[in-house]
Amino acid sequence: MSVTMRDVARAANVSIATVSHVVNDKQGARIGEDARRRVLKAVAELGYQPNALAKTLSQGRSRFIGLVADAIASTPFAGQIIHGAQDEAWRQGYVLLIANTEGNAAAEKEAIAMMLQYQVHGILYSTWYHREIEVPPPLQHTDTVLVNCYAVDAEYPTVVPDEEQGGRAATEELIAAGHRRIAFVNTTSPSPAKTGRLAGYLSALEAAGLEYDASLVFEAEPAQEGGYAVAASVIESGVSAVFCHNDRVAMGLYDGVREHGLRIPTDIAVMGFDNQEVIAAHLRPPLSTVALPHYELGAAGVRTLLGIGMERGSSRLLVECPPIARASL
Repeated sequence: MSVTMRDVARAANVSIATVSHVVNDKQGARIGEDARRRVLKAVAELGYQPNALAKTLSQGRSRFIGLVADAIASTPFAGQIIHGAQDEAWRQGYVLLIANTEGNAAAEKEAIAMMLQYQVHGILYSTWYHREIEVPPPLQHTDTVLVNCYAVDAEYPTVVPDEEQGGRAATEELIAAGHRRIAFVNTTSPSPAKTGRLAGYLSALEAAGLEYDASLVFEAEPAQEGGYAVAASVIESGVSAVFCHNDRVAMGLYDGVREHGLRIPTDIAVMGFDNQEVIAAHLRPPLSTVALPHYELGAAGVRTLLGIGMERGSSRLLVECPPIARASL
């Protein structure tokens, strides 16, 4: 049977209130050193474990951090957000409570309500891809950080990938490899990734003194089929290199390039985005790409919630997207 506070009080020959004050480190409680020593001795000998939930409810705070996600636990690489948040929470002395709602509004509402009942220190609200959201109203009742998503009209701290820096890094890798006529295959889907990566591409060209040619920016479905469908047009443009919106588009482009009898990177260099390991590392040749920093997004989200790292007065933290060099340049 579990040891109770009453058992400790009996063994130490003190009141239950005295035991409570000692184990909860009650500030201002007038307890003699001899009584405190007897309580601590009884706690050690009996193996007493305080009730964490009761302590949380009495103190109005807990060592729990909530994470509410729409689908990131079931996506091929974005589950790293959970991994990063969990590791950082442990480092800071907290435990992560995770709810993966799969986009179900009722499940999301119930998960947030339960976390509020447990008086979590705060909640990370995350989506599996970078996009604008409407913040669930219950999140107004606790400290909240948005991770991999943002809300235009709500003032919440936000941690998101630096899409523009990532697009610039991808283009700079191609420029550094000696390419001067570079195409960009962008997505057809409106998103921060679409606008940010294009801005980065343009910024890198300008910094290198290369003239922007609008005819070298193509739009394609953000999937393997999209890359395959646009391959002929990219080849006909006469470019020596192409930066693809994501690794799946690059995979389709690989297929199209081979069908035209060309080789990567001898005839055309290819740069992806995402660093989706199951694709990028296993293409032939392995795909050079830019990583979406999912692990660091989760870790930075926890630090931001705890008031660590974000500059004072800032509400948005941009996390760097690093280039990953392989063999396609």
